[in-house]
Amino acid sequence: MKRRVAQPSRRQVLRGAGIVCLLPYMEAFAQEGQAPLAPAEEPDTAPRRLAAVYFPNGCSLPAENDEVNGHWRWFPHGGGRDWQFTRVLESLEPFRERLSVFGGLSHPLSRELLGHMAGDSWLTAGDLRGDLYQNRISVDQVVAHEFKKHTRYPSLVMSTDGGVGYKSRVSTLSFNHEGRPIPSEHKHRSIFERYFAPAAGATTAERKKSLAAGKKIVDLALEDSKNLAKQLGQGDRDKLDEYLTSLNSVEEQIRRSESWLDRPLGEFDASHIDLDADPGVDPTNHLRTHFDLLVLAFQLDLTRVATFMMGREDGMGYGDRFPSLALGINRGHHTISHDTHEGHWDQWGPFDQWFAQQFTYFIDRLSKTEDAHGPLLDRTTVLYGGCCSTTHNARNYPLLVAGGNALGLQHGQYHRLDEHTPFSNLLLTLMHAMGVKHERFADSTGLIPGVLA
Repeated sequence: MKRRVAQPSRRQVLRGAGIVCLLPYMEAFAQEGQAPLAPAEEPDTAPRRLAAVYFPNGCSLPAENDEVNGHWRWFPHGGGRDWQFTRVLESLEPFRERLSVFGGLSHPLSRELLGHMAGDSWLTAGDLRGDLYQNRISVDQVVAHEFKKHTRYPSLVMSTDGGVGYKSRVSTLSFNHEGRPIPSEHKHRSIFERYFAPAAGATTAERKKSLAAGKKIVDLALEDSKNLAKQLGQGDRDKLDEYLTSLNSVEEQIRRSESWLDRPLGEFDASHIDLDADPGVDPTNHLRTHFDLLVLAFQLDLTRVATFMMGREDGMGYGDRFPSLALGINRGHHTISHDTHEGHWDQWGPFDQWFAQQFTYFIDRLSKTEDAHGPLLDRTTVLYGGCCSTTHNARNYPLLVAGGNALGLQHGQYHRLDEHTPFSNLLLTLMHAMGVKHERFADSTGLIPGVLA
């Protein structure tokens, strides 16, 4: 039986395009009471995918020679190919030859920042010092720009809390070409309905009608905005410019959606995904549901680029309660990272271990899920880590790269580097593994030797 669809509202149309766009508040208000894109071509080679997974507040780092607490050190013992996981990352042991650990890396422009402030620059290497906020495009969006012609969506941006947060305490890892934050999505059911369910919903004719209405709304909004700009001061014009940038993204996605209307999504099984997982009740299930959605997106080739922020810095958002909810530790994550009481490492280490176990779940799912080219992990480069070593030290980031063996990544090593090598060198190396062979990214000085064949 056909489902009758009511005339869509403006919000429904924009949401159907995959994006919700809100007009910002403007001071002036207070005073007053194209043709569709051609269908994407098939790629000449098998898909290359990139995912970045972030955890906040630094990591557990007792001294390596600490006989009592050394097993709770995030970084492995040893180096090169002669290294051993501590208890923190031991869940990843089955993937030892499919991952590499990197120590000593950081962003030079962030080294004097408090660690909580550096999260904005994790994938950008932007300048956040003093009163400046000169952020850059994030590496995932550079790759997404190259690959978007092959997929329905350029990228999937997710977090535990959603939105963008605010400067120095963001809730997204992704930034556009102007260095502005891209809102993250966090509600599982909304993500599923937006990206996976449309194919099983309205008919093609109904969706075409909805998209046409969406284009008309965007055109009207753009025209109204041009007229409005003439009446605004500089501050409001800047806000309007941000709005127009978002509106242009909506317009592009509407046109992209048109080009994919007649291309089937493909069959998939989502019965194992708990779309009602609650981060305030069961954080393990919550994070794993995000990872399940990410794996499904890669399997269906909806996108080839994704970011996931598992928690916000400085004790904000759902993530600060995860130690209590997941492990029964009667302290927030931020408090644990600052605390110096006896047994400090026995709380921070197990929580870092718990984060690593959720990441291992993701890697395991990628290794066991296949597309036409084999296990997804073989052609997916996954970056895992944070923006500081200890809470307020934006140096020696905990970093790990997994997967991508079929893309030329050489694994099985613990690379102990120093500050002569900026983190951007690793990001540039991962870009090259993705086939995006730019000469530089941000403040990079070259590739990291021995990582890419």
